[in-house]
Amino acid sequence: MELVVDKINHFNEFYNWALSVSDKRVENWFLMQGYAPTLIITAVYVIFVTKIGPAFMANREPFQLKWPIVIYNFVCIAINFHIFSELLYNSTVKGYSYSCQTVDYSDDENEVRIAKALWWFYFSKCVEMLDTVFFVLRKKNNQISFLHVYHHATMFPIWWMGIKWVAGGQSFFGAMINSFIHVIMYTYYGIAALGPQFQKYLWWKRYLTIIQLIQFHVGIAHALQSLVFQCEFPLWMQYAVVFYAGSILALFLNFYFQAYIKSHRKEKSKSMSEKNGHVTNGVSNGHTESKKTK
Repeated sequence: MELVVDKINHFNEFYNWALSVSDKRVENWFLMQGYAPTLIITAVYVIFVTKIGPAFMANREPFQLKWPIVIYNFVCIAINFHIFSELLYNSTVKGYSYSCQTVDYSDDENEVRIAKALWWFYFSKCVEMLDTVFFVLRKKNNQISFLHVYHHATMFPIWWMGIKWVAGGQSFFGAMINSFIHVIMYTYYGIAALGPQFQKYLWWKRYLTIIQLIQFHVGIAHALQSLVFQCEFPLWMQYAVVFYAGSILALFLNFYFQAYIKSHRKEKSKSMSEKNGHVTNGVSNGHTESKKTK
C-alpha cells in the first residue's frame, strides 16, 4: 500500500511540475486548467457509446435525427475550415518551415492566432464525439467499429497535451492537414444526411478513404523526418505522433481492405457463382426439354 501511495505522490509531483512548464498563454483557456475535465469527458463518451447508449436504445425505435445531423455536419465543416484557414494563413505570414518549426511561446499576434486555432482543433475533437452518439441514437451499431471509438476516444485527450505544451511549431502541420481532410469528410456526411435522393452525388466515398490514408502517411513522414533531422521540438511529441499515426494507419488499412478489397472479391465471386449456376441450369433445362420433344 505504501508503494502505491508513493507512486501516486511521485506522479502528482511530476504532473505539477509539468503544469509549471506548460504554455502560459493557454493556461486560462477553456478546459486547459487541468487534465481532469478532458479525461472525464472522454470516459463518459466511451461508457455511453459502449454501455449506456446501446442499453438505452435496446427496446426503442431509432431516433430520426435528419436535420440535427445535417446542421451538425455543416457546423463541423465551418469549424474545420476555420482551423485550416487560420493555420495556413498565419503559418504563411510567419514563414513557418514544413520541415522543422520550433514553438514560439511569445504573444506575437500571429503566433497567438495559431495557438487559438490549435485549441479549436483540440475542442473540435470533443464536438466530433457526437458522430458516435448519433450512431447510437439511430441504432447504426454496424458503424461503431473499434477504429471509430479508438480514434474519437484518443484524439481529444492527446491534443490536450499538444495544446498545453506545444501550441505551435510542428503541431501546426498535422492539425492543418487533418482539418482540411475533415472539411471534405463532413461535406460528404452532410450530403449523405440530406437523404437517399442525394446518394448519386456520393460516388467518391472510396476516394475519401484513400485521401485519409494519404494523410496518415504524410503525417508519419513529417514526424519521421523531424526526428532524422533532429528538429528542436519536444522529442516525446515526435515519437507520440509516429506511434499514434501508425496505429491509426494500420486500423484504416484494415478497414480499407475489409470494406473495398475483400468485399469486392466476395461480390465478384458471388457474381461468378450465380452466372455459372444460371448457365448450368440453362443447359440442364435444355437437355430435359430436348428429350421431351423427342
